[in-house]
Amino acid sequence: MPPPAINVQPVDVGTTFRSQVYRTLKHAIIDMDIYDHPGEVRLDERQLSDQLGVSRTPIREALTLLEQEGFVRLEPRRGIFVVRKTKQEIIEMIIAWAALESMAARLAAERASDDDLRSLWDLFRDFEERSPADHMKEYSDANVAFHKTIIRLSGARLLQDMTDNLFIHIRAIRKLTIGRDNRAERSIQDHREIITALELRDAEAAGRLAREHTLGLAAHVERHGDFLDWLDQLSEPRGRGDIGLALSLTGGVR
Repeated sequence: MPPPAINVQPVDVGTTFRSQVYRTLKHAIIDMDIYDHPGEVRLDERQLSDQLGVSRTPIREALTLLEQEGFVRLEPRRGIFVVRKTKQEIIEMIIAWAALESMAARLAAERASDDDLRSLWDLFRDFEERSPADHMKEYSDANVAFHKTIIRLSGARLLQDMTDNLFIHIRAIRKLTIGRDNRAERSIQDHREIITALELRDAEAAGRLAREHTLGLAAHVERHGDFLDWLDQLSEPRGRGDIGLALSLTGGVR
């Protein structure tokens, strides 16, 4: 399976180059599926420069910021690589996400409008009469959107910022594992219970259900996540050169 493409568009030259490039690259990396193929994910500075329509200076500045945030790893004489985590690191990140999303659900139960909470049902409307397992890509996207929406409905900007750095990894692992071990069917039932608790304004139940749901993902990775270390073992050895990354201009950044 080829490495994922990073989808970027030319930046708005009317804004600060570094900040615009930083935001564009960050969103593009978050949108990548970085665990569904063997090998490292390498970014090509020259190709990014061509795609974004800017010089390499603001790209280097943006990549330095992204490295400080843990999104990329800059290796002298080798290149720039999107950071991937080991199995144990992923489990710890999921546990951290569970704690943050639990608090977000509690806050959403207290703060979100009735209309916003009702809109959560819309994410799963297409699966009322069809099985998620038969439409896995669509359900996977709805699943990821649900968890991001819970964070947003908390109204806590800091919670959103804190989960951004986790999201690239949590999103990829959710998408990669949702079709396994009958998780999709159990997931949609969990979502329905969380939404019901939110609509009842039961903050304690909403927080508990959100936490237990995400900890279920941690348990799944604990049992079946050896593929994460397996992917690392298939990565090219240090010093053997670059792993090319196909760059695409289609799609853009959400």
